[in-house]
Amino acid sequence: MKFLKSVVKEMKLVEWPTAKENRHDTLTVVLTSIGYALFLGACDWIFSKLITLFVTHK
Repeated sequence: MKFLKSVVKEMKLVEWPTAKENRHDTLTVVLTSIGYALFLGACDWIFSKLITLFVTHK
């Protein structure tokens, strides 16, 4: 019981983010993820084309 009381007491001290902060942070994560996905996809496509070019070149 002491542990649970301690947890409840500590949770009351937590400063939760506002809805606006949550939206901003979520948007940042989503846009960053899309950016990395596009970058890595472009790198994959370029390297794939280069490898194909070198393999088929005689």
